[in-house]
Amino acid sequence: MSEHDVFLADCPARTTLDLVADTWSVVVVFGLGGGPQRYSDLRDRIGGISKKMLTQTLRKLERNDLVERRVLATAPAGVEYRLTPLGQSLLGPVSVLARWAEEHAEELAGDDSA
Repeated sequence: MSEHDVFLADCPARTTLDLVADTWSVVVVFGLGGGPQRYSDLRDRIGGISKKMLTQTLRKLERNDLVERRVLATAPAGVEYRLTPLGQSLLGPVSVLARWAEEHAEELAGDDSA
């Protein structure tokens, strides 16, 4: 059994959930699940994300060792992002959550006035 309890306010596991459970983190990790991607390709793939939000999300994931940034020796210089081994370990749960959301989107998009 784990020594962490997400029901406690000061539990490190709750901080971890805050890090990985926001929409953009889930979508970016899921988007990188197929392999490394250039910044522009990732931005094009993720509809509705601004450049600023993608940059902030990638930096947050990089700071927490979930994503690795690599400068490519191209002209002009490009940047590629990939999941680290820790990020790969998050891909399974994120993929399940993303697929669940896709499968139940219509059910959950119902009328909220009921």
